[in-house]
Amino acid sequence: MRVAALQGEALDAALDDVARLRIAVFRDWPYLYDGDLDYERRYLEPYHTSPGAIVVGAWDGERLVGAATGAPMEDHAADFAAAFAGTGFDLSDIFYCAESVLLPEFRGQGIGHRFFDIREAQARHLGRRHVAFCAVQRPVDHPARPADYRPLDAFWRKRGYAPLSGVVAHFAWRDRGEQAETKKPLQFWMRELT
Repeated sequence: MRVAALQGEALDAALDDVARLRIAVFRDWPYLYDGDLDYERRYLEPYHTSPGAIVVGAWDGERLVGAATGAPMEDHAADFAAAFAGTGFDLSDIFYCAESVLLPEFRGQGIGHRFFDIREAQARHLGRRHVAFCAVQRPVDHPARPADYRPLDAFWRKRGYAPLSGVVAHFAWRDRGEQAETKKPLQFWMRELT
């Protein structure tokens, strides 16, 4: 497995594959995302325009099997930045880790740690003091929740992240099998870089 940051032409060439990975991975619990390639292309476009943004890829041979993204918080969706209003945190101190997507058969091999290592290094390079991400919150009794589901909380805590009380973004997407988009709460987690 090769894990590395994508830049320039390599980034341009990989964005459709990143979009397809987002659709495939987020289709499963807990996101249940019913995505489409056109939306994904628009969503990923800022990674071309933000000078501080990063896209990390994981390859099995020539096949992209995972990706992680990050950007300065002020360069990301206003819905996410708005969650920090009134918290006392300066957005210019925060690097936002937008997503980590990895096909199931490649999990448990340390790739998730590499994704965070590379994005945290980018945050340090940019002089950011904090790294944050958010995760969708679903009811424990949701009918689509798999019986064997294990949340990633322990993995995140091991890396030094903790949930920020009351810092919740709301973002809309269409769940699989639904006709309309609905807003979902996404809990922010954050750590201070040392």
